[in-house]
Amino acid sequence: MNSRLGSFSWLLAGAMLLGVASAGAQAPPNASGTVDAPVANSIATKPSVPASIPSGPAAQDNTLTGQEITLQQLVAIALARNPGIKSAAERFQAQRARAPQARSLPDPMVSGGWMGNITPFSVQQGDPSSYRGLTVSQALPFPGKLSLRGKIADREAEAGRWEYEQTERQVVVEVKTAYYAYFYDTKAIEITQKNKDLLQKLENIAEARYRVGKGIQQDVLRAQIEVARIDQKLIVLEQEQDTSRARLNTLLYRDPESPLPSPAPVKAADFHDTLDDLYAMAHANDPGLERDKRMIESNQYAVDLAQKAYKPDFDVAYSYEQRPDLPDMHGVMVGVNIPVFFHSKQREGVIEASHGLNAARRELDDRLTEVNFEIKQQYLAATAARNLMNLYSKAIVPQSSLALESSMSAYEVGKVDFLSMLENFVYVLNYEVGYYQELSDYETALAQMEPLVNTDLTE
Repeated sequence: MNSRLGSFSWLLAGAMLLGVASAGAQAPPNASGTVDAPVANSIATKPSVPASIPSGPAAQDNTLTGQEITLQQLVAIALARNPGIKSAAERFQAQRARAPQARSLPDPMVSGGWMGNITPFSVQQGDPSSYRGLTVSQALPFPGKLSLRGKIADREAEAGRWEYEQTERQVVVEVKTAYYAYFYDTKAIEITQKNKDLLQKLENIAEARYRVGKGIQQDVLRAQIEVARIDQKLIVLEQEQDTSRARLNTLLYRDPESPLPSPAPVKAADFHDTLDDLYAMAHANDPGLERDKRMIESNQYAVDLAQKAYKPDFDVAYSYEQRPDLPDMHGVMVGVNIPVFFHSKQREGVIEASHGLNAARRELDDRLTEVNFEIKQQYLAATAARNLMNLYSKAIVPQSSLALESSMSAYEVGKVDFLSMLENFVYVLNYEVGYYQELSDYETALAQMEPLVNTDLTE
């Protein structure tokens, strides 16, 4: 009897160890603590995310030094450090790991026990109902269910990949938008300060003419008022520049107070695409549309899976019983669930999945209309800004500058009153600043279209 008890104990221990070993036979965690899982071929692999991510932006980061900073440098830093991009990448990796889980069978069950004495695995001699037993069971979903679950997880992972792509592109757009605002603020301050110096010279001329009796005090006071107005404008521009600088630092995962060099000169992009070309590129490349297409596929598979819920699942079990003084017994059992509550369960599941599919289709339609509107809006904004830029640079600014020079010369000899000269000065200042505002708006409008068409429209 002792030999039979020992052999049964070894059998039970071996079965349990087999279950533990199969549960542990998975891919080991990588450096970041996640499990590297195989992914469907349709999912493009994105760059891995570093395991160690700093808990906060670097205070007073001085890595950006020099006289100027280019847009390309800022974009590269943002792509490498922005926490929003890293978060989207982590979510994508998490979704990738769901597909192998969805395709896997439920874990097998191993159970052992005895019927007899209170001592573990001790049976009663002479009693045929006393035994030691071991049972191994495995649940088996109806054929096709696991495959559908895997396809659903695959499509959700692909949608997550496009979510990551969209996040990455949106961060680039935000960097470009903030950079162009930073560039405009810097140029506007530079121009305004230069014109303030010029206005102070005009003020000195007015004072000199007033002292010798050729001018009036009102001219001097008006010049002083204009200087004060320029100071007011400089305060607003400096505040806007600080805001743009802080926004760039935030996108680069730097402390908002970190120093940032002056922006490099911005050259107007050479843009010749037609509106129809932009529509076609957006319909083919927009990550939001690609994400919604994958979600439609995922919901279609969910409908198929809900319909298969009418099919029964199975449970297969093998049992072994060791009895004293009697032959050992083996048994095989097959169980099947019966979907008798299909009216309130399986049928409602199909209805739920069908509504989810319809909702996904409507989301695609909504995204398409939003893409069309955004393309149209930014195209019109870019076209208007480009036309105004040409008007400023080729006509308004040169002509207003000549008018100011002429009025200054005429004022010095008393042929033009001070107010006329001052009016020309204000025009020149506004037009020069206006040119760079339109340049910034032009580049910003092109940048806003880039994530939709997946093409660099700015330089």
